[in-house]
Formats: sequence, C-alpha cells, structure tokens
Amino acid sequence: MNTQYKKGVLELCVLALLRKHDRYGYEISEYLSDHIEIADGTVYPILRKLKADGMLGTYLQEASGGPPRKYYTLTALGRESYERERAEYLRFAETVENILKEDGGND
Repeated sequence: MNTQYKKGVLELCVLALLRKHDRYGYEISEYLSDHIEIADGTVYPILRKLKADGMLGTYLQEASGGPPRKYYTLTALGRESYERERAEYLRFAETVENILKEDGGND
C-alpha cells in the first residue's frame, strides 16, 4: 500500500484506539501492525508528538513480572480532536470513494 495513504491516518488510528480504552505503546504498535503494514518504530514518534501536542496523557502501571508500563490516555483535547478529525476524514473518504465510483475504471 502507498505509504502516503498510511501517513495521513496513523495519528487518527492511534486516537481511535485510545478512545476505546487506555493502552501501552507496544499494545498500540502490535494492534496497528496486525491491521496495517507499518515499520517497526512507527508508533512511538506518533505517541510522543500527540503527547507534546496535549492530545495524550501518560501514567505508569505495574505489570506482572516486569517493569511498570507507560499507558497512554486521551485528554479532553485529544477527544475533541479525534471527533473533529474523524468526521473530516470520513467526509474526505466518502468523497474519494464517490469519485472513484464515478470513474468506474473504464476508459
């Protein structure tokens, strides 16, 4: 798949996953890797950016048999941003789908 397609939606996907419940970085990375072909290390820069932008908060939680894990949680700003960007993306995707359907691929 074209990497430009993925770049534009990975932040939105991270926000969507965190909207459901808090997650730790590796969990987010594994989930996305199972559904979208991404390179190792792709998710952590996104998490850092979203945190720096005030979209995410973090906290440590003890893990059985290992060091504490850093969990990410959506802030109020993150939730607002997710809702706005989700609506914008869905409108955009619908427009692109309609254009592609109109074309029909026949020359």
